[in-house]
Amino acid sequence: MRTRTPLAALAVASLSAVALAGCSSGSAPGTTSLSSAGASTTTTITGTVTVFAAASLQESFTTLKKQFEDAHPGVTITPNFGASSALATGITQGQPADVFASASQTNMDAVVKAGGATSSTPFAKNVGEIAVPAANPANVASVNDLATPGVKVAVCQAQVPCGGIATKVFANAKITVTPVSQEADVKAVLTKVSLGEVDAGIVYVTDVKSAGDKVKGIEIPADVNASTTYPIAALTKAANPTAAQAFVDYVLSPEGMAVLTAGGFASP
Repeated sequence: MRTRTPLAALAVASLSAVALAGCSSGSAPGTTSLSSAGASTTTTITGTVTVFAAASLQESFTTLKKQFEDAHPGVTITPNFGASSALATGITQGQPADVFASASQTNMDAVVKAGGATSSTPFAKNVGEIAVPAANPANVASVNDLATPGVKVAVCQAQVPCGGIATKVFANAKITVTPVSQEADVKAVLTKVSLGEVDAGIVYVTDVKSAGDKVKGIEIPADVNASTTYPIAALTKAANPTAAQAFVDYVLSPEGMAVLTAGGFASP
């Protein structure tokens, strides 16, 4: 695991000393202290923040939701987890959201191009891993085994970031794999594997970690593996822009980075 980059430190300063712990000296719980032109003001953060987040972020963002809500009792984080490609389409088509955390810069760029966000900040990196059922009935030991006739493999759909990871891995390994299932997101692939419906699936290292003893992880060699970077942005049409930006800053903070690192993510 690489050490955290200065990105998190920059994020702490990004909202002019946002009180990520929920209150600064003299501030009431649920408030954020802001400074403008040398003058201090206090803005109360309340309401709902709808967060569209990649399915692979489910465990880490569930923890971040709880921590942020504990620090800001007036705020409710409402997550919507799914394939980044589908979430990006929803945002560009007008579905209400305040924050977008994507598993791919490509999907975030589509949102920015459509005017859904002005910019984004990378906050995490993920790499591919093979997941097999705990008993590993097909005796999968390497990425090359996925090309063995009779081995049932599940991947994400091609437009989904984890589907792109699978495509790159197969190309890098110079193997031809015909998946028996192409799923809507990485958690659907993981479910297929954990239930024993397939012999293997291409997921992320974070998904294998989150699954515990339900699956077994088979490492993909670095020279064959592929990675993806996760960007996050407060959206231009956010109904709750102040709280949305505060949540983004929390994800980018040392506290947020600690949660992501514990979940198996690397620094971008």
